Amino acid sequence: MADDRATGIHDLSFATTEFVLEHTVLAEHNGTDIGKYHHGIGQRSMSVPAADEDIVTMAATAALPIVERHGSDGIRTVILATESSIDQAKSAGIYVHTLLGLPSATRVVELKQACYAATAALQFAIGLVRRDPAQRVLVIATDVSKYELDSPGEATQGAAAVAMLVGADPALVRVEEPSGVFTADVMDFWRPNYREAALVDGQESIGAYLLAVQGSWKDYTEQGGRGLDEFAAFCYHQPFTKMAYKAHRQLLNYCGHGVDEDRVTRDLGPTTAYNNVIGNSYTASVYLALAALLDQADDLTGQAIGFLSYGSGSVAEFFAGTAVPGYRDRLRTEAHRAAIDRRTPVDYARYRGLHEHSFPADGGDHRTPAETTGPFRLAAVRDHKRIYETR
Repeated sequence: MADDRATGIHDLSFATTEFVLEHTVLAEHNGTDIGKYHHGIGQRSMSVPAADEDIVTMAATAALPIVERHGSDGIRTVILATESSIDQAKSAGIYVHTLLGLPSATRVVELKQACYAATAALQFAIGLVRRDPAQRVLVIATDVSKYELDSPGEATQGAAAVAMLVGADPALVRVEEPSGVFTADVMDFWRPNYREAALVDGQESIGAYLLAVQGSWKDYTEQGGRGLDEFAAFCYHQPFTKMAYKAHRQLLNYCGHGVDEDRVTRDLGPTTAYNNVIGNSYTASVYLALAALLDQADDLTGQAIGFLSYGSGSVAEFFAGTAVPGYRDRLRTEAHRAAIDRRTPVDYARYRGLHEHSFPADGGDHRTPAETTGPFRLAAVRDHKRIYETR
């Protein structure tokens, strides 16, 4: 891609929840060997939403530092990606638009395709910027991962939002052409409208993910993409962090490289640091991996980063980005670590109560306790309307 068309991620910020459940607490409750969590799936804790926070409050909290740094001038589009939608018609992004005080001359839309949708949002945003390089697009991935209590998926739950400002002459990562894409109709993970918790076929999902790795990489190479050895690091979707390692081994084998564990660790190591303490954040997951990589890795200036975005059902995309000169001066490393460290640990009983919390569907006035300390909160549901507050 020519330098005069350089487009990509200009800024990145993330937010997570008020509470955290340590996997040691979960293991003690259900009698599981903690090694199954720490080593088997690579998870140490999971973010748990308070009663007065949801995908909107996390999204607005993640995006606020970007608006504060850059202002709202030039942001004419907000694309919110989620599979934890709060309304079948109205985009959650419209609530975020209001909480951030963005101008009315803005288009706002919500995208859905399991955990993949944020990558679609990023690519759509790049197309808009290519058409009009003066504008910037706010892309937000925000999700709450929720499974049935005492189910196999319970230990992989989590919640987070990642906000990205997409524009020309990006300060962090230039997104390259081409992309490799792949779609297959599988029932590995789904959530019907009448259910709050997702349904998942664990083994089917792992197999579908690995097939998508091969399919998207095959298309990427056929479109003229980089060779495997040109990449300094890889950011994978992480439903649990060990899945990224499975995926990368699959890619190495598929490319005829064999599996060198030192190489796997080098390629992936820094990318799991946030996901393994936040848990699965669905659409935000692969971009939490990017945040962790940029915040922790040695200088990546000019080096290629591979992205594998997967969403059950299934759709996948492989693409490349390059860290641009000066990117380290624009990172939010301290703020990201603070977002994780500020969470309050809860015991199992408190976690269970939060997990089971839901609003009655009677259209009454249902207020939420003020449990959060962030800039935005879900204050109530009244007349079937969600009421948000700014602190």
